[in-house]
Amino acid sequence: MFRLFPAVVIVCLVANFAAAQDPTKVEPKHYKLHFENDRVQVVDVHYGPHEKSEMHDHPAGVSVSVTGGHLRFTDQNGKVTEVYAKAGEARWFPAHKHTVENIGDEPYNGVYIGIKGKAEGAAGDRGSDAEQIAKILAGHDR
Repeated sequence: MFRLFPAVVIVCLVANFAAAQDPTKVEPKHYKLHFENDRVQVVDVHYGPHEKSEMHDHPAGVSVSVTGGHLRFTDQNGKVTEVYAKAGEARWFPAHKHTVENIGDEPYNGVYIGIKGKAEGAAGDRGSDAEQIAKILAGHDR
């Protein structure tokens, strides 16, 4: 019994790690790393017509649609949201886990800028980068 316990713990840790993975590693067909540093991860997004992803995670960040598209997002709880993205449109997303399906007849292209870390400056702790960007974008909602 005591020999089985460490194996069960390792399996649970591996399963938990696998459940929270970078989309560029889980979904390299749809997500390509464009740029990364200690503050952001910039990822090119491409879905051909009617392509669907596996479940994957994103940090909080901004999605910018390069082309328009009709997309279906399904979160880890099964909640489905359909989005009609417009070219040039930017949207803020909190950290999330989902699948994506391009339900349109045209390819969809975008860029996801995931925020890392916490912003600190001369004025002291100003909150996370994600919180700051959310405030900026809230002033630009359409």
